[in-house]
Amino acid sequence: MSIKKTGVDQQLIRDLAGILNDTNLTEIEVELGDLKVRVSRQAPAVHAIAAPQPAYAPSGAQPIAAAAPAVVDVSKNAVTSPMVGTAYLAPSPDAKAFIEVGQKVKEGQTLLIIEAMKTMNQIPSPRAGTVTAILFEDATPVEYGMPLVVIE
Repeated sequence: MSIKKTGVDQQLIRDLAGILNDTNLTEIEVELGDLKVRVSRQAPAVHAIAAPQPAYAPSGAQPIAAAAPAVVDVSKNAVTSPMVGTAYLAPSPDAKAFIEVGQKVKEGQTLLIIEAMKTMNQIPSPRAGTVTAILFEDATPVEYGMPLVVIE
């Protein structure tokens, strides 16, 4: 990677953006020495999706009842994934889930964990409200920008 006096090599950025388009990825990062370049694009906006049928519950628990309306307005109520990784509803397979449909949550309360590059990242609630839908299954891969939880 070469650095010009005016900044980062723009051709490199174009090449990375081309790789994003060719591979359908949402983010790519290159690091050489002290220089780190990340190119990402916003995931396509989803304005409304059907509420899940009974969502997956962690080991041995009863299925989570679908208490969400038939259509969930994801554009304003969803908490989206801030990264690519594997999402978990509980801190360990035998532990109680952080949240359940119908539960009231506080701003800053942990909703889930996303494991990325062997690091467990707690995802906090951006606002207080009621969990009306959980849009992923425990221990499944998630993409950047993917709606995960709906809080109204």
